Amino acid sequence: MSLKRVLAQAAAAVGAFSWGLFAAGAAFAQEEVIGIAHDKQLGMQPPVTSLADELEFIHNWILTPIIFVIAIFVMILLLIVIFRFNEKKNPVPSKVTHNTMLEVAWTGIPVLILVLIAIPSFRLLYNQLEIPKPDMTIKAIGHQWYWSYVYPDNGNFTFDARMVTAEESVAKEKNVIRLLDTDEAVVLPIHKNIRIQITSEDVIHSWTIPSFGIKHDAVPGRINESWFNIEKPGIYYGQCSELCGIQHAYMPIKVRAVTQEDYDAWVKEAQGKFDKVEAPAASIAPAKTDGSSQLASATQVQPAK
Repeated sequence: MSLKRVLAQAAAAVGAFSWGLFAAGAAFAQEEVIGIAHDKQLGMQPPVTSLADELEFIHNWILTPIIFVIAIFVMILLLIVIFRFNEKKNPVPSKVTHNTMLEVAWTGIPVLILVLIAIPSFRLLYNQLEIPKPDMTIKAIGHQWYWSYVYPDNGNFTFDARMVTAEESVAKEKNVIRLLDTDEAVVLPIHKNIRIQITSEDVIHSWTIPSFGIKHDAVPGRINESWFNIEKPGIYYGQCSELCGIQHAYMPIKVRAVTQEDYDAWVKEAQGKFDKVEAPAASIAPAKTDGSSQLASATQVQPAK
């Protein structure tokens, strides 16, 4: 084999390898993992909804400074007590038992702090529960120990999402994130008001996605509602946040946020892949246009089997 031919084959191999890396990088960019904890991370997971932005603001700029100020203030008081009012410097103890101004201060200042915290907290709570006109509805049903989902606005199909074990990932030669990846992901479109209705078939679970600012209990016989609008495509993880039994740590949540075009393509595939729920394919709580709460109009239905 000539040297020229060897060099040509090597150049072709390098080009193919480079293209493979580029394609893999492009695919990874499309499936960027955003909603997950990282090594040496400080603070909360990246917010991708307005609710999560508001929650992070309250945590970072209201609660955390208040906590630091109170902790430093208490530490200073303790040091003053230790070094100024010890037995060596005060062999004769003081007999003062009341100080009106001090008692007014240590009652009034905590009240003002609580009011400062309550105002943005109530606003956030209102925004979480007052659902705007939804573009679509999904339903999450907790089981021991996995989640199932129903898409009532897209043909009422349903599927289960179970954790991928380490043995399964090795058998399928797939790289998975331990305790977080599921065999089926919840696929949702970005820039849409998504109403989620959460219930349970057995015990109390909790559907939680930190990057969405969502954490609501799944209660048997009841339906809890919330909403979110995902601002950025990517993969987001969560877990059941309610102690629901011995495998509580093994019922994760995986959400893939995609563009509307990719979502429509996935729905066509899912309609032929997954089973349909026998119940009517109507959203449980019809969208309200008069500004009233969606919670008042929600009716109870039996969880999907």
